[in-house]
Amino acid sequence: MSSSPTEPTSTTASSTNSPSEPSDRSSSGPSRVALIACGAIAQPAADAVARRGWAIDVHPLPPLLHNRPEKIAGEVADLAATLLPKYSQVVVGYADCGTYGALDRVCDDLGLDRLPGLHCYDVYAGAREIQSLMEEQPGTYLLTDFLVRSFARTVERELGLDRFPELLPDYFRHYTRVVWLAQEPDEELSALAQAAADRLGLPLEIRPTGTSGLESALGALIGRSR
Repeated sequence: MSSSPTEPTSTTASSTNSPSEPSDRSSSGPSRVALIACGAIAQPAADAVARRGWAIDVHPLPPLLHNRPEKIAGEVADLAATLLPKYSQVVVGYADCGTYGALDRVCDDLGLDRLPGLHCYDVYAGAREIQSLMEEQPGTYLLTDFLVRSFARTVERELGLDRFPELLPDYFRHYTRVVWLAQEPDEELSALAQAAADRLGLPLEIRPTGTSGLESALGALIGRSR
């Protein structure tokens, strides 16, 4: 997957479904916002934008950047540089996500706000819930709906387990359970989550979260940027 910036995935509910990028600030309107989103949350973010009718264009970065968190800050900075002249505001749909403060330095330099928390799990379930899960069992492996759907690609293939299955114990020997933070659970996703846990040889627990945490965090993010 390319790490080059992509076109926005959605606009407001009144717009057409064909993604288009404003060519200058005047065409985007004085109150239009660009959301630079982690690819792993871009679709639920776009769904929230459509539900709320927010004047936001969602610009996703590749979700596989989560496997290379040292690249996230640079990719956000590059995309923000192209979007800032075209929008009244640019906000960042990432938590820290393993950048160890590098993303915050980019946001400070460019005057951007980002989602709260250490990672997207905090956004979905709340930081206290995630902390509680980890204190209860430090060997907890977390999945979101996106990771459940893409497990074969984002986990197995990226870690090389499709080619070298003997590496699985090296990666996962210290994990004790899989917890699926289920935003929109259904039978298909439930089966995929169970298959992922079985692949890792771990028990599966399901913690329904919905998407209200993400929607609330996005709303607060927009409010801080006004």
